[in-house]
Amino acid sequence: MSEFIPTAYRGRLLATLRVQYPDAIAKNGFQLLDPISGAPYTNHRRHLVATSRSVANFAVGALADGPNWCLDAVEHGLSFLKEGHMAEDGGYDLLVDEEGEPLDRTRSAYGHAFVLLAYARATEAGIDGARSDLEATHRLIEERFRDDLGMLRSDCAPDWTEKEPYRGQNANMHACEAYLAAYEATADETYLDRARHIARTITVDLAAETDGLLWEHYTREWNHDFEYNQDKPRHQFRPPGYQPGHHVEWAKFLALLDRYDEATDAAGRGELTSERGWYARGIELFNAAVDNGWADTGFVYTHEDDRTPILPDNYGWALAEAIGASAALIERATEHGDLDTADQIREAHDQFIDCLGHYRGPAGLWYEKLVEDEPVTPSSPGVEPDYHPISAFYESWRSMRDVPLADRPSETPTTND
Repeated sequence: MSEFIPTAYRGRLLATLRVQYPDAIAKNGFQLLDPISGAPYTNHRRHLVATSRSVANFAVGALADGPNWCLDAVEHGLSFLKEGHMAEDGGYDLLVDEEGEPLDRTRSAYGHAFVLLAYARATEAGIDGARSDLEATHRLIEERFRDDLGMLRSDCAPDWTEKEPYRGQNANMHACEAYLAAYEATADETYLDRARHIARTITVDLAAETDGLLWEHYTREWNHDFEYNQDKPRHQFRPPGYQPGHHVEWAKFLALLDRYDEATDAAGRGELTSERGWYARGIELFNAAVDNGWADTGFVYTHEDDRTPILPDNYGWALAEAIGASAALIERATEHGDLDTADQIREAHDQFIDCLGHYRGPAGLWYEKLVEDEPVTPSSPGVEPDYHPISAFYESWRSMRDVPLADRPSETPTTND
């Protein structure tokens, strides 16, 4: 098995940030870098998701005791998040130019979930004023996005009217991620309860109607919409079909819920908790992703319910999430004394690590995807400033710190000299 040393993953995390810094820092906000040349993309638009993810990236660098410039970059990004993206009503414009002039004033549920994540990571990193921004964003989401079922509704116009009668798994998944980070930063169980509720709704209640798999698209009433975008299999953000990458991503979040429910008294919260336990459900989702979507160098992007690929392209973010999920689940399996499962996931983890080289460009940044084994660079103004690999390395670092040394693979090869 490959080495699974916590400090090695901290090193991967900081090395990835060093590729980003300082070239990703623009006069206002951040600019995305080309994985082949390392040069900034010439398109100077700023996407809310990319801005928020960049803030979160450098914040976890600070949490991993990275260089001081990590905090400098967080403060730089927060400044543009508030001065460039934030509108007078407290919402955030989805797309602005480099001077902060609005280009697309959509109030995106997905985008606001990442705003919450950015403030949560900044709060945990100790940035002055970040907690008040976190709390304000939480109130905004409660007032503007939370629907009658306690879930996030979809994209809205600047006047907060919904653009379409749609509900999405993806925006809610990332809201769960942000609430978990907010709990980590504040220990406020309000955020943990929000994460629990979203997790149970998506991965337990709704998944019961699809044989345990996670569907992406729903009506306003949270009924499965199996016809949504059926004629658009290459839709960038809302393709039809099941996504293995989201199954491993959810597996990671359920591992964290299992961790925090063990650390807090979750008694009496049965309506918010998976009946079989978050750990067991996380293992199911992880195994489903591998069984249904693993394809030698990555995961197929989407597939039918009979495993037939719809779009066989391998996205880098899905591989990265599988690395983070495997680390979190190994920690949980070890904690539960389920060592056979821990070994099984380590074997999968080794496969994922062996594929990393396929996704790193000459400049050290990640390609967006592999199409017929050929790497494809992100299009501008993309939303992926290596956020997924950085998140994966961060989770691997902090999860493996909690696994006893005796339960880890050997740190150095055995020799006979």
